[in-house]
Amino acid sequence: MGKDYYKILEVDKNADDETLKKAYKKLALKWHPDRHKNDSDKEIAEKKFKEISEAFEVLSDKDKRQIYDVYGEEGLTGGVPPQGDGGFPGFGGFPGGGSNVKFTFTSNAPGGGFRGFTPSNPNDIFGEFMKQFGGGIPTDDDDLFGGGFRQGSFGKGARRPGMFQDPFGTRTSNEANAEVVRTIALSLEDLYKGVTKKMKITRKLYDGATSKQVTADKVIELQVRPGMKAGSKFRFGNAGDELPNGQSQDVVFVLEEKPHSVYTRDGDNLIMTLNITLAEALTGFRKTIQTLDGRNLAISSKNIIQPDQEQRFSGEGMPTKDPNRKGDLIIKYKIQFPTRLSEKQKEEIRKLLDTEIESTQTATQVGIIHKNSLLAKSPDRSLLVSLLDYYCLQTAP
Repeated sequence: MGKDYYKILEVDKNADDETLKKAYKKLALKWHPDRHKNDSDKEIAEKKFKEISEAFEVLSDKDKRQIYDVYGEEGLTGGVPPQGDGGFPGFGGFPGGGSNVKFTFTSNAPGGGFRGFTPSNPNDIFGEFMKQFGGGIPTDDDDLFGGGFRQGSFGKGARRPGMFQDPFGTRTSNEANAEVVRTIALSLEDLYKGVTKKMKITRKLYDGATSKQVTADKVIELQVRPGMKAGSKFRFGNAGDELPNGQSQDVVFVLEEKPHSVYTRDGDNLIMTLNITLAEALTGFRKTIQTLDGRNLAISSKNIIQPDQEQRFSGEGMPTKDPNRKGDLIIKYKIQFPTRLSEKQKEEIRKLLDTEIESTQTATQVGIIHKNSLLAKSPDRSLLVSLLDYYCLQTAP
């Protein structure tokens, strides 16, 4: 039995071109080796990525697919001669027609048979396919999504770690002027929900007839996924200025996060500082805050809030790569103490604490002298003492 290309792409045998493209894009992005950091995971991903690319190369080409449907993989690799001379153009299923890669049959196989179809470099297939999306592939870390194949993994044209390449050529990442880097600042709301940004760039090209530089505009589209982090990079191969050596710069966009008036981000978690009054800290409260996606979230407490206490709300943070999981929302409470107390108010506090205090003692003395005795009475009263002690130290002359 040969390879089941339909099963590899997770489509049925009647899948049309659009279905094949969607399936390939989903699986190629999932199994691209640059998304897998561990050696064991990368080895599995390389094998999967190669199989996915080979399956798409065959099924997206009308002639290859017809031979495969009738004769299977064996028919492609040597059992069936082509119809007419020459080869079938590769990548026939891609938008905009084929490419320079040819699907050829040769007659030098043992016994006079046909050696047939040889899969193309999966990097080339992926690069050609992604041209319809502007060539930009996002990554959530500082490693550029472009290198990562081991040398020789897929034969000629395979990339070494630390290199990037255009769809049909290789160059080292430290080549002078090989890339131009720009930042794009996004709001926390955009990073939470995901957003599509269209960027217009003006590039310099060499006129083939005059050898003079001319300018041309190009619109690049960035698909920012929900939950992407600051520092994530989008690389657009050959989208920049054309260099004198005939190569073109890569354009790299790096995401930045704009400061937010309410939330700060810590990984997948969101942090918010909520001011509450001393009365609310002691007696409880109920408040409503607005989340980044516009929902109203009820925040309440019936317990006494300690100074600098935090409260965690699971699943109310930033989206993650796992669509079924989000980070947490962490609320840090900041208690707002009154700026001053009248003598009557101080006396009421003394009565509330149920202490025997001489009226001549200052509030500071109350906090220091009677602190230990109050600690033994109840946890609630010990908090009141701590709060009073804190206030007294802040207002002491």
